[in-house]
Amino acid sequence: MSYNMYIPTRFIFGAGRLNELHTQKLPGKKAMVVISNGKSTKENGSLDRTIEELSKAGIDSVIFDQVQANPLKSTVMAGAKKAKDNACDFIVALGGGSVMDASKAIAAMATNDGDIWDYVFGGTGKGKAIVNDPLPIICITTTAGTGSEADPWGVISNDETNEKIGFGGDDRLFPKISIIDPELMKTVPSKFTAYQGFDALFHSTEGYISKFANLMSDMYALTAIENIAKYIVRAVKDGSDMEAREHMAFANTLSGVVMNVSVTTAEHSIEHAMSAYHHELTHGAGLIMISKAFYEFFIEKHACDDRFIAMAKAMGFKEANKPEDFITALVDLQKACGVSELKMSDYGITPGEFDKIATNARETMGGLFAANPCEMTNDDVVEVLKKSYK
Repeated sequence: MSYNMYIPTRFIFGAGRLNELHTQKLPGKKAMVVISNGKSTKENGSLDRTIEELSKAGIDSVIFDQVQANPLKSTVMAGAKKAKDNACDFIVALGGGSVMDASKAIAAMATNDGDIWDYVFGGTGKGKAIVNDPLPIICITTTAGTGSEADPWGVISNDETNEKIGFGGDDRLFPKISIIDPELMKTVPSKFTAYQGFDALFHSTEGYISKFANLMSDMYALTAIENIAKYIVRAVKDGSDMEAREHMAFANTLSGVVMNVSVTTAEHSIEHAMSAYHHELTHGAGLIMISKAFYEFFIEKHACDDRFIAMAKAMGFKEANKPEDFITALVDLQKACGVSELKMSDYGITPGEFDKIATNARETMGGLFAANPCEMTNDDVVEVLKKSYK
């Protein structure tokens, strides 16, 4: 019955609501707008619209457009330098999870000394506390995947050490404002809609089977699972289906809340280790690859049968009466979205790396193993990877 909940972010949700940015109480006078190193925000007009909204509010801005799909610590440091050099006093993150994650780290390093890895807990991170207040952050999410608009965390990769670790957890890194405008998600390609949607799903499924689950996180998680299962196929098949986009965006933000009130499990640790060695692997795709075997491990151990049955029912399998029904619902949903045959081998992953990946997962993000509903050893992780390999 016990839980902690503190989410000080103002959520502005709904189609077209980017147009209200200029009416908000903004936390500074000069913004650094952070975007990815791709073309989407420039081509779909969302960058121009954001700059225009800031101008309407009397805010000057500069653009930082170097964030990768798996943001690197070197990129964070470059962004922090640009923010300092241009005397920016707040950050606007316009993009998906990688942009929002990087923006939190940039916000911290724009006001604190040293290197981002000085403030990372786990792996080779030095685990220092953030001393000075980070720059305030506004998130404008253009995807429905990570829930990063609702939490104080970001995931950063260190390409020098092959580590991909969560950074943050400091209350000062919560976005001040998050605009969730489903219209900005219409142009996300089909396969990325699927990858991101399953990432959001797993935030809630993991949070629901976690040892840290509670009444509050259960409420958010089951609602998110229900909405994703009902609308993801429509969003994948027709990106302009606004009802589907709205429900996916809603579920994604709920899944972000789940990560604040509960905790994700080692599924995320394992995938982070996979993409730490293979940066081209999209996070959601990696999660999809290992998901069936990962959840089967706990079902075989009868770790929380009732919870798997409840999730199967939330996914539309109303007659579910055994934990394996969740696997059926999950695989059927992945098939319907065209992502059931993703292959690790297509991203250069080989079976010879499995032990290294298992070790990396525990050394860099071992804390999430404590959230698993039962013990999972390194050998168990290797077995999950073996069963998932194509």
